Amino acid sequence: MTRKGLLIILSSPSGAGKSTLAKRLMAWDPTLKFSVSATTRAPRAGEQDGHDYFFRDRAAFEAMVAAGDMLEHAEVFGNLYGTPKSPVEAAMHEGRDTLFDIDWQGGQQIRNSSLGKDVVSIFILPPSIADLESRLRGRGQDTEEIIAGRMAKSQSEISHWAEYDYVLVNEDLDTAEDELKTILRAERMRRDRQPGLTDFIRNLNKEFDAR
Repeated sequence: MTRKGLLIILSSPSGAGKSTLAKRLMAWDPTLKFSVSATTRAPRAGEQDGHDYFFRDRAAFEAMVAAGDMLEHAEVFGNLYGTPKSPVEAAMHEGRDTLFDIDWQGGQQIRNSSLGKDVVSIFILPPSIADLESRLRGRGQDTEEIIAGRMAKSQSEISHWAEYDYVLVNEDLDTAEDELKTILRAERMRRDRQPGLTDFIRNLNKEFDAR
């Protein structure tokens, strides 16, 4: 019997490295399924519908929410983002772990959902606020106005660190990656996540009885 898949949530303020760490985890373990979010924002250059995001207009997105087809959703910088429920449930039943790169609001909704008992949540912190701002500027993707907005929001985001199962400080990417792998290995080996363990112990006892 295959264990149920885990829901692995990575959250952080923008620029702390969660997306880079998510990509490294996916490269390390190709069996991980990355949760593709739906969004109402316009596609950026090179982005593909169904691969990077499910691009939907606001009416279609809100219809999915009303039908209960979103595991979580939130409005961020004027655009709606959310996680379609059916792909996540399918992966769980196949025994595949799903990786989420989402903010604290989405993480909170998933932890409070019917799938919450299968969640492993990890919050990524920057080593300093100065480093966080430097990383945002170093990406070269955002205007000064957007950077200022992200920095203003980061304090509120960081205040939710205590809601998570694990908290990592991403001072060095390689170290943070190793720590994430350690967490994932340990969570997969928890006694209540080894469905065949009871039968294995029962067979060991039969061997004792047969001696």
